[in-house]
Amino acid sequence: MSSSLLNNIKIVFVVFLFVACIIPFVKKIAIYIGAVDIPGGRHIHKSAMPKLGGLAIFFGFLLGYMLFCVQTPQMISILIGGIIILIFGIFDDIKRLSPSVQFVGQILSACTVVFYGNIVMQDISAYGFYLNFGVFAPYLTIIFIVALMNCLNFIDGLDGLAGGIATIFFVTISIVIGYTGIYNGLDASLALIMIGATLGFLLHNFHPAKIFLGNSGSMFLGYMIAVISLLGFKNVTITSFIIPILILAIPILDTLFAIIRRILKGESPTHGDDKHLHHQLLHMTSSQVKTVLIIYFINILFSVTSIVYVVKNAKIGQILYIVLLILVLWLILTTDIIFDRKKILKKNNETKR
Repeated sequence: MSSSLLNNIKIVFVVFLFVACIIPFVKKIAIYIGAVDIPGGRHIHKSAMPKLGGLAIFFGFLLGYMLFCVQTPQMISILIGGIIILIFGIFDDIKRLSPSVQFVGQILSACTVVFYGNIVMQDISAYGFYLNFGVFAPYLTIIFIVALMNCLNFIDGLDGLAGGIATIFFVTISIVIGYTGIYNGLDASLALIMIGATLGFLLHNFHPAKIFLGNSGSMFLGYMIAVISLLGFKNVTITSFIIPILILAIPILDTLFAIIRRILKGESPTHGDDKHLHHQLLHMTSSQVKTVLIIYFINILFSVTSIVYVVKNAKIGQILYIVLLILVLWLILTTDIIFDRKKILKKNNETKR
């Protein structure tokens, strides 16, 4: 076993052990400050649940930063941006903030890494074409970061779901980095740190959960996914940039269709409902564990395809991507994710009469 692999395992294990051990203390903090999720409405859990998991994950990230990362302006900007989104998330976990206030926190954290850390998606090239975003680059990067924060936030509806999806992403990116050897340094270290942090959290969050992510956790995970994607895949080919997006195909498509569904109903895109993909699968399976494992499996298929695309054969990877996207779209169209099929069928029957 190479020293590099041993070092990677050490990073993951140290952070994992730390997060797993501090969760009981974080639960007590959550209960003390009132960061508790009360059953009712769209919530399917049956008892009050502490929801400050994001704090434990952030502490794991902080430990990893201190032990395994070199202090640079980029790293400091990531740390500050993470603290900003964590603070807004914790306040939201204690007393629900309006979507507009949450949005301010997301913008502030994204602006920190873009303008202070200079982490910017400047240009992309593919198949002989080159596109430089110019003066729009910082603003497109901010949109990208905020969008991924909300994707993870929207998908966080079942025990272990958002944390598991994030873990699959971090593992996949680490494998891609390890095989290609192209990307190393800060993005590689952060991916390994986040694997340890999310696994330590999942130990307490997989069904039956003892603690929830809360908005502090889901937004922080989305933030870190966006940052690592930008660090590892900026200023390269468009296909390399798309890889992180395709790994997150399920939460991204679920968010996109949630926005479309709510607009078609005349509702605000931020209005919560129980029509997400995980809700639809839960109705079919009647089991949180089965539902989460199904989504894990679909995500892993996208991840394996991404690895095949980068490491083995790009053409085979492209074919597999298309097949998987068709299957996911078919699944979405056979549920009520976009349209309430029962209402449409009832209306059609009434029209025929």
